[in-house]
Amino acid sequence: MGGFFGCAFKRSCNKELFYGTDYLSHLGTKRGGMATVDKKEFQRTIHNLENAYFRSKFESDIDKLTGNMGIGVISDTDSQPIIIHSHLGKFAVVTVGRISNLDELAQQAFLQNIHFAETSQGDINPTELVAILISQKESFEEGIANAQSKIKGSCSMLILTDSGIYAARDKLGRTPIVIGKGEDAYAASSESSAFSNLGFEVEHYVGPNEIIKITPEGIEQVQPPGKEMQVCSFLWVYYGYPASSYEGINTEKVRYNCGAALAKRETENVDLVAGIPDSGIGHAIGFANASKVPFMRPYVKYTPTWPRSFMPQNQDMRDLVARMKLIPVRELIEGKRIIFCDDSVVRGTQLKENTQILYEYGAKEVHMRVACPSLIHPCEFLNFSTSRSTLDLAGRKAIYDIEGTEDIDLTDYAVDGSEKHSAMIGRIIDRLNLSSIRFQKLDDLVAAIGLPKNKLCTHCWDGSSHF
Repeated sequence: MGGFFGCAFKRSCNKELFYGTDYLSHLGTKRGGMATVDKKEFQRTIHNLENAYFRSKFESDIDKLTGNMGIGVISDTDSQPIIIHSHLGKFAVVTVGRISNLDELAQQAFLQNIHFAETSQGDINPTELVAILISQKESFEEGIANAQSKIKGSCSMLILTDSGIYAARDKLGRTPIVIGKGEDAYAASSESSAFSNLGFEVEHYVGPNEIIKITPEGIEQVQPPGKEMQVCSFLWVYYGYPASSYEGINTEKVRYNCGAALAKRETENVDLVAGIPDSGIGHAIGFANASKVPFMRPYVKYTPTWPRSFMPQNQDMRDLVARMKLIPVRELIEGKRIIFCDDSVVRGTQLKENTQILYEYGAKEVHMRVACPSLIHPCEFLNFSTSRSTLDLAGRKAIYDIEGTEDIDLTDYAVDGSEKHSAMIGRIIDRLNLSSIRFQKLDDLVAAIGLPKNKLCTHCWDGSSHF
């Protein structure tokens, strides 16, 4: 998914920029980068993060990044930041999102004799394309509007200039930006949790399509927010850090709510409730508190060296990380009937392996409770599941096994309790060798988040895309 951080100080910003960007490391590990401006001179550093953590890669670069304003990014796609020389002046830009019409926009640029210098896995670098769209207009405000009007998918961005930082949220607010205020500085971040230890307090949640300009002296609203919003629900379910809030709603609290909602529907008599570390823990605590069933940790995560398993780009490596990071505790498994809570089931490969290990360690029953509905549609707006075949989704694989074709109406499969939904659940149980599985009802997830459904993107579960 990716995330960014920017700050404007009345003094040097490099240390806060470094740590603020590092606090977004849970959002990706492909590329990281930072840029600063010092008296109109720009400095930039970019590193590959696939085999090392952000801090170890960038610690030696901190002193080279001089100046009082800077932006940083954790990217799961392209190399960033991009620095551009244009009639608007020199500027740096970082982006988060997915440009689904990248090829179309690139071809339009070629027809205008525009060339691209950067690449991303052999293709056009999306962030460079955004920079070019911005520089086609007579001001940064007009340039951002130009980019947002042409991009299909989503794109939030930070633009570093010698006069300040522009923070522009994507047109429908699918990804978040929050503004923080410090004693002598202002900052913008994808995650509010990046502020807590750096002396910032949340000042403003940037609205969809809103543009805020940040300087050391304050913030200026360059463009007001739009009325329509489709913020990604998966932020609260999985992507987001527990201490972060989006639209003023805390992630960990939502996960407790999700677990409690699942507990209200529970019919199984079990000995303990557990969560798949780390993102399943909050859901499991909420379930245990509501059900009065003890919360225990029959799986513990080896945190010193194993990251989140979705991070590595190679699927085999993701599976290896998922297997190696969790260590079973036999004394809490043997002879027990266990409910496990997790954020979601994507491919199901990791869950199947975890279930098999639990049985090998003597589990009597293994019941899975999932904090969101079954994923049956690939995401069209963010870089989640885009590298996978549709049939890699556990729900779609089950539907294909039932129907024998991909070309079908999925509406009934998305309705919890329908005959087709029940058939899909049965296939998933058989494939994963579970005693039972239950997914969150979409209405319960929406209630757990606390925003109106028309403000949330739920496309991956029900195929809806209102705008």
